[in-house]
Amino acid sequence: MTERASINLDNLIDLGSFEVSAAEKEQYGRELADFLEYARVINGAPQHLPPASHAVEREQLLRNDSAAPFPEREALMANAPALQGTSYLVPPLAGSTGATGERDAKAPRSGAAYEAVIGIEVHAQLNTETKLFCSCPTRFGTRPNTNTCPVCSGQPGALPVLNREAVRMAVMAGLAMHCTVNRRSLFARKNYFYPDLPKGYQISQFEEPVCSGGFVEIELNGATKRVRLNRIHMEEDAGKMVHVGAPGIWGSKASAVDYNRSSVPLVEIVTEPDISSPAEAREFMVMLRAILVTLGICNGNMEEGNLRCDANISVREKGDTALGVKVEIKNMNSLKAIERALAYETERLMRMKSEGAPITQETRLWDDSSQKTALMRSKEESHDYRYFPDPDLLPLEITDDWIGQVRSTLPAMPLARKVRYEKEYSFTESEARLFMMNPGYADFFEKTLASYGNARNLANWLISELLSHEDDFEKLHITPEDFALFLTKIDSGEISGRQGKDILRNAFTDRRGLIEIIEAEGHAQITDRGPIEAAVDAVIAKFPGQAAEYRSGKTKVLGFLVGEVMKATRGKANPAMVNEVLRDRLG
Repeated sequence: MTERASINLDNLIDLGSFEVSAAEKEQYGRELADFLEYARVINGAPQHLPPASHAVEREQLLRNDSAAPFPEREALMANAPALQGTSYLVPPLAGSTGATGERDAKAPRSGAAYEAVIGIEVHAQLNTETKLFCSCPTRFGTRPNTNTCPVCSGQPGALPVLNREAVRMAVMAGLAMHCTVNRRSLFARKNYFYPDLPKGYQISQFEEPVCSGGFVEIELNGATKRVRLNRIHMEEDAGKMVHVGAPGIWGSKASAVDYNRSSVPLVEIVTEPDISSPAEAREFMVMLRAILVTLGICNGNMEEGNLRCDANISVREKGDTALGVKVEIKNMNSLKAIERALAYETERLMRMKSEGAPITQETRLWDDSSQKTALMRSKEESHDYRYFPDPDLLPLEITDDWIGQVRSTLPAMPLARKVRYEKEYSFTESEARLFMMNPGYADFFEKTLASYGNARNLANWLISELLSHEDDFEKLHITPEDFALFLTKIDSGEISGRQGKDILRNAFTDRRGLIEIIEAEGHAQITDRGPIEAAVDAVIAKFPGQAAEYRSGKTKVLGFLVGEVMKATRGKANPAMVNEVLRDRLG
């Protein structure tokens, strides 16, 4: 390295207040050299992209949602440390999560009765092909830092251009949740430093969001409740960090940064503090996820981070109307985790309240392994982020015609679908809820029902048999038309129910269609009396003792003989006809 492009590693280590071995120091030196070389490549990379038109003409510009990978990406990535088996170096930070001597959650002491007040903030990744402000693809699971360009990696001078499809999806979410879609909204810069935020700020919305108000209806213990929404706004996602030596950046030895997720479009859905229990919070997330998946704008996968939930919780004496000091909880990546984290924190805060201990505004992380929350940081206020309108983006203007077009495409909502299934098809509450919670199941059910009229039998086969082989219908290779014809053949007696189960199992083993298997392997059911009589005679001759037992009055042995006939015919004989012929032959 030249003197100009060097960093004093000793000073950096002293500044971070961490101890390293000689080998680790040597490794860090190599990583810093790689990083500086990468910066040099980026700084000298050719730029052939024309300026965004709104930078010249000062008119609103929305681009189409079509991927156009940055042509110089390979040149930029050629010297990237992440591709050389190392990582971008983020200096370790001294500190720890959790404060010593904190109260664990226990039942509050006797005295005043308290209640929880909960608000939810949900970040939902939108199912666009490209990012919010550039044409980089949003594909999950690709090589680190390959879905990047000067815009989403925060290079100086790169200008954002808003994704039209992301706006349409945000408007659709607002309409589905009864929001007011604002004809004018603003993008703002939310300023804070973190290594996964390459620009040093996040483009979000603050004072003028795309949607205001609205509500989501939830159903719990037979009662329906409206949870009011404060707003829905659009923003870009941050990158993703992987920490070495610790679960978080505090105490880790190094951290790798993947900017593929940087600038992936999000909608943030913020509720009013209308939720009064952990069970209600879970039910709200169930319903919200079902709505987003039904709309087709988010896949709802919490484990992959496509749907992320933070909760704000406070406690107060029952009868009070004033809100208490709130605590924010993060790192809840499943429906169970949401309910358990809020149950723990409710008990912890109620105990502190009953003991007269001070409650401070703070952010806490849920630890699923210990089933506890731990202190992360003192909570920031909005002014800490120094929001101001993004000067590179003009106000977003949404016309009445565009809103009308989006409204005309809205499907039936999950709760309405659940009620209809209970009334029209006499489904139990649990059956209807299964379809409500999993819109993919409901879509497959309705498409199959269009070609097959027996809703009850269809539901039985779908729930009991199909789901036992595949519960992710995005991966399902069997089409609704194939399944409908398969069930029709069972109803007509062409194949038996037992054969049907075998065919279904083979279809998943071999990844073949149901009718394809029936036609290729000759699974037609034997209904001619002659072949069945021949098989029955052969079984009676083979098992004379059992035949004599039946004739002496021990009729239970008939089941054994039926089974043997079915074995002899490889399950193809019509069971009802087998029973009839056996009784005739045995007198």
